[in-house]
Amino acid sequence: MSGSQAARAYIGSFTAAGGPGIVTAELNARDGSLTVLDATDALPDPSYLALAGGLLYAVSETRDGSVAAFRTDTTPVRLAAPPAPVDGAGPTHLAVWGDRVLTANYNSGSVTALPLRADGTPDAAGRDVLRHTGSGPHPQRQQAPHAHQVLPDPSGRWAVSVDLGTDSVRVCALTDGRLTLHHETALRPGSGPRHLAFHPSGGYLYVLNELTPTLTVCRWDAADGSLKPLTELLVLPGDSPKGDAYPSEVVVAPDGRFLWTATRGEDVISVFSLDPTGETGTLLATVPCGGHWPRDLAIDPSGRFLYAANERSGDVTWFTVAPETGVPVRGGSVRVPAASCVVFG
Repeated sequence: MSGSQAARAYIGSFTAAGGPGIVTAELNARDGSLTVLDATDALPDPSYLALAGGLLYAVSETRDGSVAAFRTDTTPVRLAAPPAPVDGAGPTHLAVWGDRVLTANYNSGSVTALPLRADGTPDAAGRDVLRHTGSGPHPQRQQAPHAHQVLPDPSGRWAVSVDLGTDSVRVCALTDGRLTLHHETALRPGSGPRHLAFHPSGGYLYVLNELTPTLTVCRWDAADGSLKPLTELLVLPGDSPKGDAYPSEVVVAPDGRFLWTATRGEDVISVFSLDPTGETGTLLATVPCGGHWPRDLAIDPSGRFLYAANERSGDVTWFTVAPETGVPVRGGSVRVPAASCVVFG
């Protein structure tokens, strides 16, 4: 981003559901508001985005999944190279890990690593695919693996993937350009882990479960690439999990004081306070997400504003985070049909 260019937000959406593709919006640093500038549908169903090295990366969540890099020095963004096939179906998430871009392929239950060329564009010729195995007790959702997210850990040594179909979290290393399974940790059967986030200290991670609305707190050891589940917290008020709630995303404040989750079936954002270490969390409140079916939550780089991508109501709502309580206060929204993801750059 050049010094004269205003801060930007990039919003992914499902073109198959009427979304505009990748939306470029201007971010107002004073109040967190977004103003849509333009959009491109050059890539079908760019449901998840990531920024790295001056490029915007996007998955194409289609049967023949792919990943593409976009240049951000134009509005709308433009393809830096043709999309690269990931040899996986329905990629739902991606992240840049050193000189690789990783995708979590939900329908085929796998993780793909594609090397990046010198210009940052992904090279399908050198890709490597790690295929998950296993299943879970849910009769419809867990008959096979369903990798939903993959992230590098804060140390950069490991890639951590969450599999909704196998109720497990896998830790991978990169050995001679190939993904190798280092460790797999089982979570509670039927929980359906969907996404995770690390505490800023790097010592804990939080796994948000989709099939039961809970958050699993885990200790993370970057030295040996292992995690240990400690406790499971309800993300909704009450004494027992609600069926068909469908949590979607978990976000941790940059200072580690608060954690937020989104739950689609309830259209709410849940607010947790975290103890100074990050080991324990307390549910403080739930607030309306500002729309319907919040698929994604994102915190801006300052930590002052929270954003919900509400897929079915077709909007992105922004909130100001109360500094003492972590409770999001609605500020406004912008129209983006089939919104699925928000990132900042």
